[in-house]
Parts: sequence; structure tokens; C-alpha cells
Amino acid sequence: MNNGDSVVRAQDSGHAAGHDYVKGSPHLRHRRLREDIEGRLTGLVHDAISRTGACRVLEIGAGHGTFTDVLVAAGATVTVTEASEASADHLRRSYAGDDRVSVFHDETGEFVLDQDETWDLAVMISVVHHIPEYLKFFHRLQDLIAPDGAIFSVQDPLFYPRRSRASHLASRGTYFAWRLGQGNYARGVATRIRRLRGVYDETVESDLVEYHVVRQGVDEEAIRDLLSERFHVEVFTYWSTQGPVWQRLLERSALRSDFGIQATNHRP
Repeated sequence: MNNGDSVVRAQDSGHAAGHDYVKGSPHLRHRRLREDIEGRLTGLVHDAISRTGACRVLEIGAGHGTFTDVLVAAGATVTVTEASEASADHLRRSYAGDDRVSVFHDETGEFVLDQDETWDLAVMISVVHHIPEYLKFFHRLQDLIAPDGAIFSVQDPLFYPRRSRASHLASRGTYFAWRLGQGNYARGVATRIRRLRGVYDETVESDLVEYHVVRQGVDEEAIRDLLSERFHVEVFTYWSTQGPVWQRLLERSALRSDFGIQATNHRP
């Protein structure tokens, strides 16, 4: 089994039936972050509708459909892919009878890249840091975007080597403060020991699900440079952490931990 297969299987196992997406997801839990994403998605859908009269969206990794709802409400038709079979089943039940949403369980993580179809907008929310070879993924994904279409990705950790020491310390400190209230301490301690030793274990689910930690985040500048050849690209950065108190205290500060990519005006 190659590394990509391992990561996809870990995503499936780690997001089984009953998984709580909100608890560990700042973009779902914190109002200001969620509203910013909702506003951007709504604007992108409206832009496509104003150009062509419709908006076909590809949403990769929709979880339980928090932002699928936003896309549909804005007027889009949405094709959803999910690496988690349980989440795909949940989405099928949620949108049963709604012909605006089609749901597919993506067992390989690259199912959509093999489709002979184009979309006006591709959306990935808290997804890219789970993809081992994300630059190759973006390179193939851009071929699926219609002329003048867009790619929107958000909630990925900034590339660690370019982050400030203060940002690193704040992220670690606020994460550990939140983690103390989550239980399952034995696994947490074991994971932390591996991190400190620089060890990555492909047999351990937590190392695969949070693959970005051992890869030092996601290189936002490399993604920008790749997409800039065919899109107008905006990289936006912000502060994000799990704990509500720390989020409120630091979201207006100069600290930055995560980023989003809004690539528009595709030139095939």
C-alpha cells in the first residue's frame, strides 16, 4: 500500500460513524472564521451565476455538509466527494431527494481527478493538509475547472519554516491547553513523544490523519506559484485554534497560523 492509500484509509477510519467534526475544527466551531468562509463561498457562487446563469461546484471532503448547505443556499449544484464512507452515507441521507447535491465515496482520494467533467468552482475546506502530494493534486485539479472558474481552499496550516517563533509557541500552547480537556491522554502523550523525536509512523492513524504535522505544514507559496500561471490568486492568512477562549483572545492579533487560497479567473 502506498502512502496516499494509507492516508485515505486513515481518513476513513478516523471519521467513522458518530465522528464529531465540530469539536476539533476551528472553522466550524468559531463564528468569525465560519462566517468569513461562508461569505467567500457565497460570493464565488454568485460570481459564477452572474457569468453563466449557474454554478457547478465540486466539494472535496465535505464532512457532514456544513458548507454544502451554504453552497446550495447560494444557488449552486454540488458534487461532493468524501474519503470517509460514514460521512458519505451521512451526506446521502441528508440530501436524499435533493437533485442539487450528488455524493460520492472517494475510496482512492483521487476519484474526482479521473472524471471527464468540469466545474465552475472547486472547494476544499480543511482538506489539503491531508493530501501527501498536494501540489500534484492541485496541478491535476486545475484542469477540471471551467474557463473563468475558481478554486477555493481554506483551513490549512502555514508552512512551519516561514512562521514566526511567537506563532509556533502560541499554536502549541493553545492546542495543549485545549487538548487537556479532551481525554485519551495515553494516545496524546505517545503522539507527542513521536513528534519530539521527529518520528512518523505509517501504522498509527493519528500520524496519518494529521500528516501535515510531520511535513511541517503546507507550503502556501508553492501552491500560489503553481496556480498563478492560470489563475488570479489571493492567499489570505489568519489565526486559528481549537479553544474558543484562545480564539477570541488572539484572532485580532498579528499572529497567523493558517491560510486560505482563493484562485479565480481560470485561464485554461
